[in-house]
This record gives sequence, C-alpha cells and structure tokens, in this order.
Amino acid sequence: MTRTALAISPHLDDAVFSAGGTLARLAAQGWQVVMATVFTASVANPAGFALACQLDKGLAPEVDYMALRRGEDRDAARALGIGDPVHLPFREAPHRGYASAPELFAELRPDDRIGANLADAFERLVADTGPNLILAPQAVGGHVDHVQVVRAFRGAQPPLPVLWWRDFPYTVRTAEPKEPLRAIFAAFPEQVVRLDAAAGRRKAEACAAYASQIGFQFGGPDGLQARLAAEDGVERFRLQGRLPPDLRDAGFA
Repeated sequence: MTRTALAISPHLDDAVFSAGGTLARLAAQGWQVVMATVFTASVANPAGFALACQLDKGLAPEVDYMALRRGEDRDAARALGIGDPVHLPFREAPHRGYASAPELFAELRPDDRIGANLADAFERLVADTGPNLILAPQAVGGHVDHVQVVRAFRGAQPPLPVLWWRDFPYTVRTAEPKEPLRAIFAAFPEQVVRLDAAAGRRKAEACAAYASQIGFQFGGPDGLQARLAAEDGVERFRLQGRLPPDLRDAGFA
C-alpha cells in the first residue's frame, strides 16, 4: 500500500528550502508526497507594501507575481520527483494589512482572523489526501504567516506523526533566530534526516527553481549553493509521535 506524506508550506518555497531533501527521499522510497502551500492567491492591482514586495524582486507592477511563483513551485516539485503541488487560495500577509517588513515579524494583527479559515482548509486537506506522515514548520524566524499556519494546524491536527521542520533560511540569518513558538516544540525530540547524494542534488535543483526569490534570500545562485553546502546534507526536525516503521534507519538518524 502506498504511503502518503503531506507537507504544509506557508509560502511558495518554504517546504523545499526547509525539507526538500526529506521530501525527495520519501518520494525515492515510494511514498506519495503532496506539497501543499497555503498563501498563494493572486491579488489584482497590488499597492503599497504588497506592491513593493514584487518591485524589489525586479518585477513590474503588471506582473502576476503569485502566478509566477506558482509556476516556480511546480518546477520545484518536478525537481524533487513529486507530483504537482497543491495551492490553497489564501492571501499573503502584505495583502492582509501588514504594511512593512518589520510588521511581518512582529505580533499578529488583531484583525488578522485568518486562522479559522486555515484550520477548516487543513481539515479538508488531510481528509482529501489521507496522509500517514505530515511535515510542517516550527515558525522559526517569527514570520506572521508561518505563525498563523502553525497555530491553525495545531488546532485541526489529526493524530498522525508530524515532522516539524526548522524554517530555513530564517535559521541562519542571525545567531539566535526568533522562535515565538519554541515552547510548543521543546518537548519533542530532535529528528535528523541525512540526505544521500541524490536527495541533495534534487533539493538544490528544486531550491534554484524559485528564481524570483534567490537574489533576495541568498544574494544569487552562488549564495544559494554555498548556503546549502554549509547545511552539510542534514535537515533537522522535531518529531511529534512515532515515525512509520519503514522510515526508521532509512536516512532518519
């Protein structure tokens, strides 16, 4: 029987940057891997900070930024060796009233009530995909979209094992990255996944597919490759529950 892994990604790149090698390993071991991204909705005529977020990537105002990013996500999924990704129709934080970069990493806005809608969507997603394993973020870095995803998912969380990933590259931007939800994960044991050469190559190719983000996040392709090399072929998680038997000792140290 085919087993299914569901990765719940806040943005179009988070799952690949943080857990792409693990997703590639699971696919190579015969798992069906579903990569679902939450905040992917296109918004017509963006303005203010939302518009600035695409202008600073060198994209003109008339470009459908999120459509471009959804295309990058499909390319990344192919590079990992998994099926077409799922794109949920929720708007990113700059379209929900967050008006500056500092606000993206501050407290949630009182009027940002998206959590209930996310919880409903997660319940449907789990029902539709029937996963045996879920991968999701820890919200390292404190981005409000990541925090909303964790809170909503935990409210709807089924009794399944979860690999909570460390949100890369927020993990390496400062010596002590912000971890607003640290207390939630502290009791769960660390789970290390060591990538074989094939999974490492697939992850690097998948990360590079997000061309609109590479300059902003890493300073360019060379910076991306150097940063991935510094990770030394390891992805780190917190494990809630027990791994399925066929994953024990299969690159999961």
